[in-house]
Order: sequence, then structure tokens, then C-alpha cells
Amino acid sequence: MNTIEKLFKSAPSKEEFAEGYLTYLADLLNRLDVTEISKFINIICQAQKRGARIYFIGNGGSAATASHFANDFSIGSRDWANPIKAIALTDNVAILTAIANDYGYDDVFRLQLQCQAVKGDVVVAISASGNSRNLISAIKYANEEKMITVGLTGFDGGELKKHVQQSVHIECPSGEYGPVEDIHMVIDHLVGVYLMYK
Repeated sequence: MNTIEKLFKSAPSKEEFAEGYLTYLADLLNRLDVTEISKFINIICQAQKRGARIYFIGNGGSAATASHFANDFSIGSRDWANPIKAIALTDNVAILTAIANDYGYDDVFRLQLQCQAVKGDVVVAISASGNSRNLISAIKYANEEKMITVGLTGFDGGELKKHVQQSVHIECPSGEYGPVEDIHMVIDHLVGVYLMYK
């Protein structure tokens, strides 16, 4: 039983559950490695300087997070003279369904990278479990093609954490999707605000 399940079963009221969830989330935030976040920021800033593209990928809730990252880093940074070229490969339904239908869902991100990405581009994979086959396939391809790979992970990091060059990891029990995805969005806004004001 993970922490969230225990909270739900032990909290006698909705208010106490809410308080417990927020307290636990604050504890996870306090355990984040700010050095990992700093390295992630540096990767984004260096990509901006050299005009490289930054591709975000994820499934389910993490697909929505990928879209949010692309928005906040590109438009949100408000740098029109030297824009951050951030793209979410989760956003084109026609491409996603064509690849899934014709080749298989495991290839939905790898084949997009094969069409668009080049050496020196950045690929950011977002996953609570770190075990999505389509993300791991894309990251392996990106590594082979000399791209820079980053993983935003949770739980024990899964296979994804083993294959990325840089990780921002939220260590927590398996199944705690809510807190992990909450913190991924905090990281998005933290880095996005830095990019806006730098």
C-alpha cells in the first residue's frame, strides 16, 4: 500500500485527507535534488544558445505535461530575439494515430524524432513509472543519434532513468501518480519562470 492509499484509509474526513496529501507533497518537494534541476536548466539554456530543438514526450497525464512544458518554455519564456524551440511530440493526433496504426504504439515518438530531430537536439521524456516502451525506444534512438536526453521520473525511475543522460527524479512508492505528476508541473513552472527572467 502506497502513502496516498494509506492517507485515504486513515483520514476520517476530506479535510484531513487534503491536509495529509499536501503535507506529503511538501515532503516530496523538499527531497528534490536541486542540483538535478540546475543541470536540467543548463541543458535548456545551452540548447537555446545553439538553436537546438527541445522535444517533450509522455503518455496520458504526462502527455498533457509535455504540452505544458513546450508552451511554457517557448512562448512563456518571451524571448522573441532568441526563442526556445520547444515542441511536444504529443500534440499531433493525426501523426500519433498514423504511426500507432501503421507501425505500433511503441514507435509513436521514435519515428517522429527520426523525421525531425538531429544531433545536438534535446529529448525530454516525462513518466511517473519510467517504464513506457515508447519513451524508452525514443530515448535509445536519441542517444544513438547523439542527442541530449533528459528523464523526469517518479517511483524508482524504471528503465527510463537508466537510459537518460540526465534525470530529475522524484523517489516515492510505486503507484503515486498524483504527487509525481504534481511535482513534474512544479518543475515545469520553476524552470519556465527561470527562463523568463534570466
